[in-house]
Amino acid sequence: MGGTFDPIHFGHLRPAQEVLRALDLAEIRFVPAANPPHRDAPAAAAAQRLRMVELAVAGTPGFTVDDREIERGGPSYTVLTLESFRQEVGDRSLCLLLGTDAFEGIETWHRWQRLPELANFIVMTRPGWEFPAGDKLPSWARNRLARDPSELARAGAGKIYFQAVSPQDISATRIRAALARREPAEAWLPPAVLEYIRANHLYVNRGN
Repeated sequence: MGGTFDPIHFGHLRPAQEVLRALDLAEIRFVPAANPPHRDAPAAAAAQRLRMVELAVAGTPGFTVDDREIERGGPSYTVLTLESFRQEVGDRSLCLLLGTDAFEGIETWHRWQRLPELANFIVMTRPGWEFPAGDKLPSWARNRLARDPSELARAGAGKIYFQAVSPQDISATRIRAALARREPAEAWLPPAVLEYIRANHLYVNRGN
């Protein structure tokens, strides 16, 4: 599960936990982006965002942190990250967790055609969201749908599975704005992350 995580919050953590349990995944690795190519530069430094993710997942079974994009530097292209993971895991099942917005925009990603060759996609959707079929899906995805999560375990890559998760009305933009105004943010962030933000005076400028 990649992201800027600027900062990481319950809108990232709770859906990931639901997916971990629902699909009985071995683990979920949180991969903070160094330089996200699809958005403005993060407000917090890469090392700070990495530390916040470490604090957020500490003690949560099945959650780990992976710093390969930060160590690699340069634009954080998902295709490079998945190629790196694939070299490590061999033929085992590898899944990329995405929100519906990211999935719908995936054809704008760097070398996006390579992504289904490297991983299965788990697309996190809202409860009651209509399962797409036929011409509601792009042509490249129509023969890749998995109706049962067991198909993800059998396929090393190339399947697309839609998993409903509880909606979280939380965004990093909203959190940064609240912190800049010195407003409470306890409902959105793990205590250790909020403590780190305050101790390091992150997001205190309105420009963040």
